[in-house]
Amino acid sequence: MALFVNRLSHIDVSLWCPTKGLVGCSWQVDAQLDGELGEDGMLFDFGEVKPWIKRTLDSGLDHTLLVPINAPGIEVTDCNEGICIRTASPFEMEVRGPAQAFTLLPWGAITLECITNYLSAQLTEQRPANVHSVTLTLSDEPIVGAAYGYTHGLKRHLGNCQRIAHGHRSRLFIWQQQARQPALEEHWAAWLDNRYLLEKDDIESQIDGKLTCRYQSAQGAFSITLPQERCCVLPKPTTVENIALWLAKSIAEHSGHKTLVQAFEGIDKGATAEAMP
Repeated sequence: MALFVNRLSHIDVSLWCPTKGLVGCSWQVDAQLDGELGEDGMLFDFGEVKPWIKRTLDSGLDHTLLVPINAPGIEVTDCNEGICIRTASPFEMEVRGPAQAFTLLPWGAITLECITNYLSAQLTEQRPANVHSVTLTLSDEPIVGAAYGYTHGLKRHLGNCQRIAHGHRSRLFIWQQQARQPALEEHWAAWLDNRYLLEKDDIESQIDGKLTCRYQSAQGAFSITLPQERCCVLPKPTTVENIALWLAKSIAEHSGHKTLVQAFEGIDKGATAEAMP
């Protein structure tokens, strides 16, 4: 007997890729529970499945930086902030923050298959007595057209978005003269893809082509240092509302046309903004 729940939740993370560097990801979560019916005729109450699995995801790797500690050039040490991650390739980066902001995995690379098996095993260990196993399916959102991944942190956020290196994979829609503009969408998505987005006021230093962002939030002290060319600096906090507004203003200025932007933050949520040239 099996119980399934499709589109149960979403996971938003950033991961360190040995070939691409920081990659922002958003995954849809589907779940299947195998087991035996209880005396109430149910394998697991639908009303309890979603909050149980979501609690595990939210308190685990969701909104963290996934680090494959066996990848070449990865160094993990303790520091005053909690944990310090240093990378060597494809570019040098240093990230510091409380331990809960990172998920350290004993792998050479992060793959969707490895993450799926890791989470399924974790949930199976916590299963109710009549459930034999829990199997998750993680998948990228099927996107036709422009999309980009990005990494950021929101120091004023009261939840886990305050962590300095979590991310999203997002659609991008741009309208001018009452029509979608696919060429502009592809151009701006390609430019933003796998960049680190930060607020100007959080810049501590810019030396020798490297930028350091540092802030204090409710969860602790955070900092990140990486090549300046991998960054996108916004005048305000990198909320999806401000990303949409910054894009609308930038595109209108470059193109000379009134611009409407619909920017997504991961799957099925986001903000719209409009700007004049």
